[in-house]
This record gives sequence, structure tokens and C-alpha cells, in this order.
Amino acid sequence: MNGEIEGAAPFVSGYVSLIGRPNAGKSTLLNQVLGQTVAVTHAKPQTTRHRIMGVHTTDTAQFIFLDTPGMHRPRNVLGHYMMDQVEGALEECDVLLWLSDISQKTGAAEQSLLSRLQTLGEKRELPRVVLGFNKIDALQGREDRLGELMDAHWRLARQQLGPDIVDTWVGSPLCAETGFGVPELMRLVQARLPAGPQFYPEDQVTDQSLRALAAELIRKQALQCLNEEIPHGVAVEILEYTERSPTMTYVSAVLYVERESHKPIVLGRQGRLIRRLGAQARSEMEEIVETQVYLELWVKVRRNWRKRPGMLRMMGYGRD
Repeated sequence: MNGEIEGAAPFVSGYVSLIGRPNAGKSTLLNQVLGQTVAVTHAKPQTTRHRIMGVHTTDTAQFIFLDTPGMHRPRNVLGHYMMDQVEGALEECDVLLWLSDISQKTGAAEQSLLSRLQTLGEKRELPRVVLGFNKIDALQGREDRLGELMDAHWRLARQQLGPDIVDTWVGSPLCAETGFGVPELMRLVQARLPAGPQFYPEDQVTDQSLRALAAELIRKQALQCLNEEIPHGVAVEILEYTERSPTMTYVSAVLYVERESHKPIVLGRQGRLIRRLGAQARSEMEEIVETQVYLELWVKVRRNWRKRPGMLRMMGYGRD
């Protein structure tokens, strides 16, 4: 794979940053392309907090995806950390894959992205851009409006950046959940990657450790089981991750909440909710690690941790 065949197209490789508003389907697309879960997905927005790398290798290309948190206006230190992840991904990529929920009107998130691209363009050449118009299944009888909805994105981009830049962009519709349209989107991305080497082994799909993925699966279940603002105030720390035998993995973790009043809610009456949360997380872990999992969970209070830089760094959300 590393050597080029005479007369054949060169091997291409590079960084592809997945950017878009919260809940646009970025992590779903990444998992779809890789064929396995490396980024936790959920219907609630702001599931992704870290920048997550996913690697997809074919005979002709290596795509190094950077999945990012959704574009939003930060309200606390954690929010600023999340947007730092987006900024870094914008500056480091060869191709920007802008994923949009086509069932939603363009708004502040799209305007914010274009403003950031305008600022970046004043410093250096912009990355090549591919628009993925996701969730076409959500149009539900409004499929005849697809062209109109896509055109709204193109118009907004041209107004902000000018036709000279935007007319070099390409895009296509898709449904990341089912995989419809994903091969065509990947073809567009590959055509814009530079010639380059294979940076990672062909069997490597992520830089996420199983320990980190376990924490994210627990947090996913917190999003699933809890209501309103509480799940967004939950952080997970893995205390121990040990493969005790070829058939058993032991995991212990703490769920941190921001208020004393949140702790009994997360525990549930007679501990029922935390047990249900743990059982669901354990089931997902077992599918990934392919062993039985013994999972122990605790709940502790760390007041207003999303607003405390020192606490955020301890939990792995440090800002440089």
C-alpha cells in the first residue's frame, strides 16, 4: 500500500475535520464510515466534548477524521474548551467536512462557522470544503425542497465569503444513520485530499483508548437516563480499568455532578437509576471489548465543575 503503482493515481492522505452545529450527526457519520463505535452518539445535543480521531484506510487513501463538538456559544469554561477543540480542528485540517442537518434552517451556528473561516482565511489559505447535507430522511415528505434547502447554505456561504471561494466547494446529501449517500460523500472528500503517505497502520481506527471510550459510554447513558440540564452537568472519571482475565474486564468509575440536589436524582430511588444506567453502559462496553464487564459506579458532587478551570483539567478538559 505504501508504494505507488506506475501509472496509477497516487495514494492520498490527510486530516478531515468534521464540523457542524450540535446534533448534526458528525459522530454518527464517523461511526458509519469506520464500521464501529469510536464516538458516542445521542439525540441530545453536545454529546461530544473532546476532539476524537478516527482513521479510515482503503487501498487508495487514508482519511484521518477529527470529530469535534458542535458549534455553539460557550456559557462556561467547559464550553470554551469545546470550542477550542473546534478551532484547532479548523486550523489543522486538509479538508473541512461541514455536516449540516438539512431539516433545520441555517442560523447562528452556520454564521459562526463562516465567520471563523473568514478570519482563518485572513491568516492562511483555507482548507478545501465539502458540505454534507445530512438527515435527508427527516424531510418526511418534503424531499422536493431538498434543492431549496441546500441552496440556502450555498447562498449564506457566498454572502459571507464570496463566490470566488465558495464556488470551489462541493456537497452532497446523505443520511449518516443509514449510510445512504455516504460513499458519494467519501468520494468527494478523497478527491480533495493531498497525495501523501499512510500515517497509521491500516488496522488502526482511533486514538481513543478503551478506558476513555468506557467513560464516554457511561456518560452517554447519563444523557439517556436523566432529564433536562442534569446530564450536561455530569462528568465521568474512570478510577480503574483492568483486564482481569481473557474473559473479564473490571471497570470502576465516578460520576461527578454539580449540585448536592443532583446526586439523589442520579442515584434514583433505592439506587435504581444508577443500576439501570450501569447495566446499559456495561452492555455496550461488552460489545466493544468482547469480554464480560464488571462495572462499579459511584456518584460524587463537585460544585460547578464546568466553571472551574482546575477541576476541568483534572477531568481531562484542560485548556492550553
